[in-house]
Amino acid sequence: MKKLFLPKVQASFQTEIPLPSSKSESNRALIINALAGGTDNLSNLAEARDTQTMMRLLASDDAVADVIDAGTTMRFLTAYFAVTGQTKTMTGTPRMCQRPIGILVDALQALGAEIDYVQEAGYPPLQLKGFRYQGNNQLAIRGDVSSQYISALLMVAPLLPEGLVLTITGELGSKPYIEMTLKQMEAFGVTVAADWDNKTITVAPQAYQAIPYAVESDWSGASYWFSVVALSAHEDASVELLGLKENSLQGDSVVTDIMRHLGVESTYTGKGFLLTKIPAAKELSWDFTNCPDLAQTICVVAAAKNIPLTLTGIESLKVKETDRVFALQEELRKLGATLVEVEANHKYLLSPNAVARVAAPISVHTYDDHRMAMAFAPLALVEEVIIEEPDVVVKSYPSFWNHLSVIVPNITAC
Repeated sequence: MKKLFLPKVQASFQTEIPLPSSKSESNRALIINALAGGTDNLSNLAEARDTQTMMRLLASDDAVADVIDAGTTMRFLTAYFAVTGQTKTMTGTPRMCQRPIGILVDALQALGAEIDYVQEAGYPPLQLKGFRYQGNNQLAIRGDVSSQYISALLMVAPLLPEGLVLTITGELGSKPYIEMTLKQMEAFGVTVAADWDNKTITVAPQAYQAIPYAVESDWSGASYWFSVVALSAHEDASVELLGLKENSLQGDSVVTDIMRHLGVESTYTGKGFLLTKIPAAKELSWDFTNCPDLAQTICVVAAAKNIPLTLTGIESLKVKETDRVFALQEELRKLGATLVEVEANHKYLLSPNAVARVAAPISVHTYDDHRMAMAFAPLALVEEVIIEEPDVVVKSYPSFWNHLSVIVPNITAC
């Protein structure tokens, strides 16, 4: 098992970080551009393995599409290959084949996709066998499981003979990701009518237009640098994050609001955002329904700064790359913090200094989850840390350890 030893940071820092491009924007742009028949008109695509996998599979004529561990890639490509009538076997890692996809498959089948489950119903692998339109242009789909199902259907909707009227039932989670999808569709020339009061989105049959499109830097990746500044012992510590837009499509840009409570001010500079230290609040409550990928980052900072944290809207974390709620509970205990479910499937309470902590250096198990590695790495601003299986960051931020070494010198394998 590979491990990285991160020594405690002693010095202050004032630096720039060239953030990677957004995986979320890149993956949507790739699907929409493929539906538009575009070729070389996308720029600043993400270096993340998920995006590189998407690019490889879109360009491949192979009968098997192996998405590895990329959930977004699995869901988006299933819809893309299905509605474009391609014959494919969709598969991935063992964990990917444990992540549910039945809601999306049911919807695609109702539209006319011929899809069989290769093994267990509701889960990959899938066998796609073509598309025969069923004359149905209206679907209802749950909004509380994964916004990626909704985005996948919306992106292929303009190709359907009668378009699609999509009604979202129940609570809608990760709404900013759906709004990102709609804005990118509109950028490529498709008109969409969203009635959020009635939870209905209408897409008429129409053609995408291939246009030059540049992807923004990644706000999810930015969150770890907010943590670095929040945990620094030096009041003059600062980081400028390059490539972020002032008015972003990405829901995780809300990290600027959350981290203000945890001691970080962010100021737009024209090149990106400058992060500086300010006093932190004594406690924090936050609903992560629209930004679940930030929860791990916020939990670690709250635990390290002894700030009690109440979390809601993190139910979807249980079916991510790992069960992220369980992973957080296990690893936060090493910091002396507990994460306890106080209302079933709704509310969690993080309590710092609740149990005996382990001695430094803390060895963090990453559970094959890139966000576990990057969320806990900023603890090096407080104490020595060991990160197990650090290569998991290639899923979304391959250059993370190189970037972190600017602030945390002498990172070594152990």
